[in-house]
Amino acid sequence: MLNTLAQISEAGVAVWLDDLSRERLKNGSLAKLIAEDSVVGVTTNPSIFGSAISKSDLYRNDILQNKDKSIEEIITKLTTDDVREACDLFHNTFKASNEIDGRISLEVDPRFAHDAMATIKQGKQLWEIVDRKNLLIKVPATVEGLPAVTELIAQGISVNITLIFSLDRYKKVLDAFAAGLEKRVNASQEIGSIHSVASFFVSRIDAEIDKQLGDKSELKGLAAIANAVMAYEVFLEFEKSSRWQKLLSHGGNLQRPLWASTGVKDPSYDQTRYVMSLIAPNVINTMPEATLNAVKASGVFSGETITPNIKNAKINLAKIAMAGIDIAKVTDALEIDGIAKFEASWLDLMSSVKSVISGS
Repeated sequence: MLNTLAQISEAGVAVWLDDLSRERLKNGSLAKLIAEDSVVGVTTNPSIFGSAISKSDLYRNDILQNKDKSIEEIITKLTTDDVREACDLFHNTFKASNEIDGRISLEVDPRFAHDAMATIKQGKQLWEIVDRKNLLIKVPATVEGLPAVTELIAQGISVNITLIFSLDRYKKVLDAFAAGLEKRVNASQEIGSIHSVASFFVSRIDAEIDKQLGDKSELKGLAAIANAVMAYEVFLEFEKSSRWQKLLSHGGNLQRPLWASTGVKDPSYDQTRYVMSLIAPNVINTMPEATLNAVKASGVFSGETITPNIKNAKINLAKIAMAGIDIAKVTDALEIDGIAKFEASWLDLMSSVKSVISGS
């Protein structure tokens, strides 16, 4: 009998882990998740690396050996070494999935979120340093990030576009992705080796809208899933479009939606809600380990849960709007907050590295 993680994998959801550390790589815990819990990819972000590096002595020698370099150069060394090792760990998954899964994401410096040229330059550098085909360069879906996405893809680099909150921005992400592939086609370059995912954030939507609705509202907890369900409808429409069909004929790989921020923020909610309510073919769900364990232990699988819920999602979003919630204003604020949090994590990471050097 398949466990729940295996069941959702069979239903078309790629199970990824939203965490990486040298500890996981060395103690075998990541290898165990691959072998036993259907994990076929990993996402990272500045917060994840900040936590990993500040809590482990495994980075100390590398930091001290490179203490004559800039703090940014040391962080690049630490993070790219971990990501390269993770890419190698997932090599068999990468090959077995026809190079679709087995992918590891590495984010550009979040301080470049509003600087397209700096994002492109660092994205290329990270791609060359890691030097693994199963890497995804992670770029925030800011207005300035979108042309960077197009250019990186045009240069043959696979990309994870992150911090997507709104349907409007998601449509622009799909456009930026397609534009990058079209540049390559127009230059008579192959596109079959390029992959992309669009990281659509989930739980943070509920955290903010629930606060505005108040404790007694019957609409609490409905916004995030409805928003993600509607994003999947956008994905399906793009898949059917003549624009995509033309790129498909040139060997293009569909950009998959990735459900991010799938750990619950409200402890009263079922820990599995942002996984079990978002099951459909060609999606990824990247989970913190606590969420992954909850799905394994208590997730109730009942088949695909997105397309049967599209009508209800539209109704729920309309009700939320009628209750006075400006969803566009919420998603704009969440993007700003998300970038600020990653910048703060990056600065904390820099402080952690500095403290190791100063304490040596």
